[in-house]
Amino acid sequence: MPKPNRPKPRPASRAEPDSAGQTTGARIAKVLARAGVASRREAETMILAGRVQVNGSRIDSPALNVGPSDRVMVDGKPLAAPEPPRLWLYHKPTGLVTSARDEKGRPTVFDTLPDDLPRVMSVGRLDINSEGLLLLTNDGALKRRLELPSTGWLRKYRVRVKGAPQEAALEPLRKGLVIEGERFQPMVVSLDRQQGANAWLTVGIREGRNREVRRAMEAVGLSVNRLIRISYGPFQLGDLAPGAVEEIRPKVLRDQLGSDAAGGDPATPPARKRPQKAAGTGPSGRDRAGGKGDSGTEKPTRRSWGTKSWGGKATGQATGEDSPKPRSWGRKSAQPSQPAGPRKPPRTQR
Repeated sequence: MPKPNRPKPRPASRAEPDSAGQTTGARIAKVLARAGVASRREAETMILAGRVQVNGSRIDSPALNVGPSDRVMVDGKPLAAPEPPRLWLYHKPTGLVTSARDEKGRPTVFDTLPDDLPRVMSVGRLDINSEGLLLLTNDGALKRRLELPSTGWLRKYRVRVKGAPQEAALEPLRKGLVIEGERFQPMVVSLDRQQGANAWLTVGIREGRNREVRRAMEAVGLSVNRLIRISYGPFQLGDLAPGAVEEIRPKVLRDQLGSDAAGGDPATPPARKRPQKAAGTGPSGRDRAGGKGDSGTEKPTRRSWGTKSWGGKATGQATGEDSPKPRSWGRKSAQPSQPAGPRKPPRTQR
């Protein structure tokens, strides 16, 4: 009995230039990252493991371009259409690993996120003993773009060190250090206050190397016993409770990164315009990035998720008598409203 003629799988195009000298399509790893499957590096690992098929054929190299007409499958399932890029603020508590899986079985950031949150990736990392602002996104290209030092964004930390450092001891940090053959760019360092046996500093960096702040402090003889990230570029921690998640409004995201925030070349940094002052959402009615919120029906929606317990306190700010006040984090505290007293009658002319 003759076998039915079945159409052969159409191979995807290799990364070859067209007649105009331009490479057609997009790299398969970038397409997977754009769809929120994984980061580019993780997508390349999935490809090498044989988990990705294009037009019915299993591929074994990320050096492949695909277009809109190509059929991509991951683990036997069709690749979903990419969702619009989204960005969340997350207040990471201490004791959590910024990793999807931990070989030591320690709790991770992703274990504690709300169940109704879509699949997200972290922008950079915070080590297990650090706390504060961690950006989350559903878009791999946006993740890579925000992580690049070429954005020029300042990442600020509140750092508590043991001892009573003097300004002279902090000067090498401001000039830049070389630690174990690795060049560290100059940091923005200010000595805020002495509190008993400890001192609070505010440190700003633009690179985000592995344990950069802790290693730099150790190089000048200072031991860090608490580290809180309070801002990442124009996005600020504000009064977000530990463990809580808050989404950035789409309009704010476009204002800070441009309309092609996720669709453009991730190697191209956003325009170096002066960002508007960011503040926490609260009595002042301001967004966490981009200034005052819009009024009227065009106001983009924002969704907040409450804290989720991972073994410690489920809600509330960082505990401890020596916790820095919100004012020391660079934010203006909202003034409590005074109770309204009896109104005086208007003065009349005699």
